[in-house]
Amino acid sequence: MAKIIRTEPNPILSKAVEYHGFVFTQGMVARNLGLDIAGQTSDILSQLDELLDHHGTDSTRILQAQIWLKDINDREAFNALWQAWLPADEAPARACVQAVMANPAMLVEVMLITTK
Repeated sequence: MAKIIRTEPNPILSKAVEYHGFVFTQGMVARNLGLDIAGQTSDILSQLDELLDHHGTDSTRILQAQIWLKDINDREAFNALWQAWLPADEAPARACVQAVMANPAMLVEVMLITTK
């Protein structure tokens, strides 16, 4: 039986779960919720880089992304940073929707499925 690796688990979630070469991230939000959409997005992408590196993978191996925006009008600003962060021609399957966030100061949340 393959081992399940849980990164920073707590009573309700793990930061990431690795199984059979796949890495599933939690929904990542910015550490500083006082930032605008660009600042929150940049922070999330930085956190994802660190988390993927911790699991021995990177943004070239993303299979799927789920993105929640507090305001869908922020999609263009998000996409500009997202596109710059992704390697050329390596875009994953993706959903991007407007959502009521758990904290009103959260402007964006991103969750990934990657492979190693």
